[in-house]
Amino acid sequence: MTITIEAVYEQGVLRLSQPIPLAEGTHVEVTVIATEAKPKNKTPKEILAEIAAMPLEASNDEFSGRDHDRILYPPYSAT
Repeated sequence: MTITIEAVYEQGVLRLSQPIPLAEGTHVEVTVIATEAKPKNKTPKEILAEIAAMPLEASNDEFSGRDHDRILYPPYSAT
């Protein structure tokens, strides 16, 4: 018999997400395939708060938004 079920590893023990139809004392073979945690459903308010908390520019950026006009529109020189 093969059963696929989700479990959580906590304090050295796999905790199954639901009961399985096995008799007490049954020996089983376990194959562990780690999955990514499911993302928490956030409200639009929480998402906007996270965006608002982000820095506008990183301190190590080589290009800054302040450089935008200087790079796109270099000084005009009449020759």
